[in-house]
Amino acid sequence: MRLTGKVALITGGGTGIGEATAKIFAAEGAQVAITGRRKDVLEGVAKAIVANGGKVLVVAGSVTDEAHVQSAVDQTVRTFGKIDILINNAAIGVFGTPLHEMTDQAWQDILDTNLTGVFRITRAVIPHMLERGGSIVNVSSVAGLVGIPGLAAYSGTKGALVALTRCLAIDYAKEKIRCNCVCPALVDTPMAADAIADPDMNAMMMAKHPIGRFGTPDDVARMLLYLASDDASWVTGSLFTIDGGWTAQ
Repeated sequence: MRLTGKVALITGGGTGIGEATAKIFAAEGAQVAITGRRKDVLEGVAKAIVANGGKVLVVAGSVTDEAHVQSAVDQTVRTFGKIDILINNAAIGVFGTPLHEMTDQAWQDILDTNLTGVFRITRAVIPHMLERGGSIVNVSSVAGLVGIPGLAAYSGTKGALVALTRCLAIDYAKEKIRCNCVCPALVDTPMAADAIADPDMNAMMMAKHPIGRFGTPDDVARMLLYLASDDASWVTGSLFTIDGGWTAQ
């Protein structure tokens, strides 16, 4: 198993990419801590992990709350003794709103979760990685690489994650803390459910994917597994598109 003896903290671990990642990491031998806003959803994921013989900790809350962030990190270290892997997956989307129609509050909400939330939890985790090293993986999006109509706020935060990843990789390379970034295209998750259900939007988005299908949470989780594992011990500051060929066009 590729993560035997590792401890992973995964934000947004209740659904979609976070859920798939938590289950795959646990199956690969990691002890997993999952965070998210809905405790009942997290507990459902935890139940499945335990039923499969895995070890998991649930810490409900939002990455926009500094007290929750500190509690999640502290509880993970108390329960499992360390943190080797951080997956920054928690995110929200504001889709289809032109920038000139966006309110200050909507802008701030998406910034607080998608970017400042990553800052908060990464800042809290790094001190626990300084002595032994670790792997941080930020979940960005193709929206951080190419222009997509109506996604200005979301795209802005996801593009910022790309830059943040590179800076973290350079700043902490000597401490053997690796930081990489994945950029999925449209993945069949609850966040994308409305777009997938809309026939016009579905057709428009499908045309962007030469491979002929949308992604699955497992598609992304498998890349996260590679980057979190020692198989990627010489990989840092890198950007990985998982997009069915979107950005190859």
